[in-house]
Amino acid sequence: MEVKLAECAGFCFGVKRAVDTVYEQLKTGKTIYTYGPIVHNGEVVQELTDKGVIVLQNEEELRSLEPKQEGAAAVIIRAHGVPERIYRLLEEKGLEVVDATCPFVKRIHNIVRKKIEEGYHIVIFGNPGHPEVEGIVGWCTEPATVLEQPNEAMEWTPPAGKNLCIVAQTTFNYNKFNNMVEIFENRGYNVNVVNTICSATEERQRSASELASQADVMIVIGGRHSSNTAKLYEICSEKCAHTYFIQTLDDLHLELPKAARLVGITAGASTPNKLIEEVQNYVRINF
Repeated sequence: MEVKLAECAGFCFGVKRAVDTVYEQLKTGKTIYTYGPIVHNGEVVQELTDKGVIVLQNEEELRSLEPKQEGAAAVIIRAHGVPERIYRLLEEKGLEVVDATCPFVKRIHNIVRKKIEEGYHIVIFGNPGHPEVEGIVGWCTEPATVLEQPNEAMEWTPPAGKNLCIVAQTTFNYNKFNNMVEIFENRGYNVNVVNTICSATEERQRSASELASQADVMIVIGGRHSSNTAKLYEICSEKCAHTYFIQTLDDLHLELPKAARLVGITAGASTPNKLIEEVQNYVRINF
């Protein structure tokens, strides 16, 4: 039986940059906070917590944080980014800020701000409960619309007299994005489409889809709250009936088809290489 890893899997540029930022800050000896988990992977977050990083789970916890002596503490902005008001709050409290927002996400913040100034209504294709999307909405100076499913695009009616600017969560399903754009265009809306799905996401989804179409079994590794990993699972499930979503090696309970010849493995953008290698080795040895 062959075990094959997808061509593009694991840490993306933005995640690696954010995690590296936390480790660099730890070397300073300061008390290090992150606003929300730095990335959506429990293993990574726990490892950083064990090293002393304190996760501020919400705005209320941030408001209750007392400034320490100057130079004694820093708050790191997570890779997913945050609403503009969080920056203002940090400034008001006099807290040192280290911004680890993924540059691809930061680009979306700049786009929506500019397009609103030009008179557009912003439509975001993404998960409304995801911190990246909440952050994008938080950079819109006027109400924005978040749509996640094609049926929502079919049912939604735009504000009268407004041109539309469409952006997407960086980890949105690429095929679904194109489908929803087509729905808008077919309905005759005046839309300015900016594909803000990052290239790493497109590549990860493409390589996962290609491998799943060949594999008898697919294993998708990633955090429970990871949007991009959920998309990989969705894509792989469409191509391979025996697709498994796991967070750690402990979750791996495979029921291999008797004729299984190829087990494919892919992983979300927040999944460390160490975990991917552990799963690969375990499957090779035990199956």
